Amino acid sequence: MSKLFLVPTPIGNLKDITYRAVEVLGSVDLILAEDTRQAKKLLLHYKISTPVQSHHAFNEHKSVEGLCTKITSGHSIALISDAGTPGISDPGFLLVRNCVEKGISVETLPGPTALIPALINSGLPCERFCFEGFLPHKKGRNKRLSFLKEESRTMVFYESPYRLLRTLEELREQLGNDREASVSRELTKVFEENLRGTLSSLAEHYKNKTPKGEIVIVVAGRKP
Repeated sequence: MSKLFLVPTPIGNLKDITYRAVEVLGSVDLILAEDTRQAKKLLLHYKISTPVQSHHAFNEHKSVEGLCTKITSGHSIALISDAGTPGISDPGFLLVRNCVEKGISVETLPGPTALIPALINSGLPCERFCFEGFLPHKKGRNKRLSFLKEESRTMVFYESPYRLLRTLEELREQLGNDREASVSRELTKVFEENLRGTLSSLAEHYKNKTPKGEIVIVVAGRKP
């Protein structure tokens, strides 16, 4: 049966993939990948020879109609991102929405995502939380940070290493020096690092140390 599969891929360690994900990637007619070079490393490791096509934020608006037509004509397609679950701060939403609107079957496999390991590892309350993804770079950034001052749930952010210090300092200004937080870096990889403390102490730490790799910031919510 033709359909769209959303397939999570490892966020670091190549062993963090399910048997079913490998099976699906090997059986579909086409794999859509955010970065074909990155995808081919994973596919080569698992001896998967399925054709791969580029699908990213810069071309998805032009390609979704053609992809939907391909699926309705009898093809099965799998969508993967560079790492983790497609659609979570990665391309995927637009294609899924169009498939849903056209009555095309969409199947999402469970699997890796950076936000859950970082949240649990933080030691902060995780029974209720909000995922903020990447904060706006410019327009709307201050407004969003100000809004989060009243958030009582634990907050999870994605950030690049180049903006980490700026974000920690801005969170400190809005939420207070003593607000508990953690920074997780390079999850599941050889140099994985999880630092816990206050927003102030974490900002001070990264003033003298430029981080590398993918980063997740977890911040405690406002206490009643």
